[in-house]
Amino acid sequence: MRFGLVGTGTWAGMAHGPGLMAAERVELVGIWGRSPERARTLAMGLGVSPYDDFEALLADVDAVAFAVPPEIQAELALVAANAGKHLLLEKPVAMTVAAANALRDASTSAGVASVVFFTDRFADASRAWFREVRRTEGWRGGWLRSFSSLQEPHNPFGSSSWRRESGALWDTGPHALSTLSAALGPARSLTAVGGDGDLVTLVIGHDSGVTSTASLTLFAPPAAAGFEAAVWGDVGVSPMPARPDRPPSELLATAAQELVESALTGTPHGVDVTFGARIVELLADAQAQIDTARGS
Repeated sequence: MRFGLVGTGTWAGMAHGPGLMAAERVELVGIWGRSPERARTLAMGLGVSPYDDFEALLADVDAVAFAVPPEIQAELALVAANAGKHLLLEKPVAMTVAAANALRDASTSAGVASVVFFTDRFADASRAWFREVRRTEGWRGGWLRSFSSLQEPHNPFGSSSWRRESGALWDTGPHALSTLSAALGPARSLTAVGGDGDLVTLVIGHDSGVTSTASLTLFAPPAAAGFEAAVWGDVGVSPMPARPDRPPSELLATAAQELVESALTGTPHGVDVTFGARIVELLADAQAQIDTARGS
């Protein structure tokens, strides 16, 4: 399947570009970005064509992978969906419920396949843990902590303006909701409490009747940075395996391959744009609760 890549930033270079090049049944045709110079540089490094025009890229491909800020993705992916192109999306799929639902509805109407790149959902160790958790009865809850240090000089995403402006709720919040949903079942509702800066704590009610929590910040002291997740219940505590020391491009390649499979078979992927739009609904609800409590 012929893919185009939209985006030229850090994540495009780390994950999307090399991942699409490595994926089976995927041909990366070219790259378009808002910076033509950066598009040429990334394309040259991968041995593909840079495009000066987004519409021209769409005309040459069957599917589009996006590695741009959420607001830009929502606008451009809507154009791609209406053009009948399959979608490999980043999280969150949009920054508003209206934009997320518009993208979902356009994808459904056009009959295109979609996959949202929630990284933990494509790691072998995480998938094995999800399967084991779902096979085991008696879980009563779970938790997830994701603390990173965006302010540190070595952080590759430190210059990401949308992450700094929107904070952990919109950056790592989608991952938290995806991961806890995969373990304990779909999230039905949540309660959100904001703390210092972008610190947020979510209490999530799942359709299964259990409750989980997530604590998130992008600006933790480096000594406190880290990730952990677990479920607990009648059999004890089951920690999520440590994230493997693998390049993100390998996980992206898996996501791209599964998008191809979904497109060829017509079977929706478990983390498609419909799932992504539901995550945006939950995030928007959480943001509204935080804003109301702060009087904004």
